[in-house]
Amino acid sequence: MIESADGIPVFPGIPPLSSGDEPLSAGRPVHTKSGDGILRIGHVSSPVLTFHPATGKGPHPALLVCPGGGYTYLAWNSEGTDIAAFLNTIGCSAFVLRYRCPKQRAAAHADAARAIRLIRAHAEEYNIRPDKLGAIGFSAGAHLCASISAPAEETPYPPVDEADSLSFRPDFTLLIYPAYLVDEQTGKPNPEFRVTPDIPPVFIVQSQDDLSFIRNSVGWFAAMKDAGVKAELHIWPEGGHGYGLRRTGFPCMEWPELAAKWIRRQTGLL
Repeated sequence: MIESADGIPVFPGIPPLSSGDEPLSAGRPVHTKSGDGILRIGHVSSPVLTFHPATGKGPHPALLVCPGGGYTYLAWNSEGTDIAAFLNTIGCSAFVLRYRCPKQRAAAHADAARAIRLIRAHAEEYNIRPDKLGAIGFSAGAHLCASISAPAEETPYPPVDEADSLSFRPDFTLLIYPAYLVDEQTGKPNPEFRVTPDIPPVFIVQSQDDLSFIRNSVGWFAAMKDAGVKAELHIWPEGGHGYGLRRTGFPCMEWPELAAKWIRRQTGLL
């Protein structure tokens, strides 16, 4: 893969599903609330990957990292590069995805699907295990991970090269306080998902007081249980939403340790 100053381009040339009415951009910081230490990236029209290799002898397991931000922006450090650094400490390489936004869900889905395929196609180059390639996402990024693990549509974009002959499903997924997974009235998965027994194993993190989002975690876990998919759900009474790895003082911050153990089980790093 050819890497630029912005990262590794996900698509050659103009990405599919582009609107065509804005110049290609790997994004730029956007001004939202200040003082929380979060770098928010927006206006992404050209998706890129940032590679964070694990140290030591490989090949290593790897994860695609999808930051959240409501499909409006990307919480680039708190749910992106910080997560990559955490994954490196447990022996996993990481690829942080700067997917298209704002409000480009179909394009972002294509970006994530293509990213998995591209990583698999270049696994030897990046010294990773293509059969131990997971995905971790936060809020909207978790929705994105679910969309490539349980897609109703098996063709997210027109193929562009040989990499698109590979599977875009991750081998395991971690959904951290996920958004947009289920219907608010029924609690069932939304129509964009197809729930089948071949969905990869999933690890879910949620806080009970995250009132606008908890139904997604509970509903998704129930759907996985009904389908016979291996799923692990952790709910803490307090913690809210959007905490990433920040030390909040709430017990929900036990999640990285639990996630690390789960990832090790999925990848054979025990």
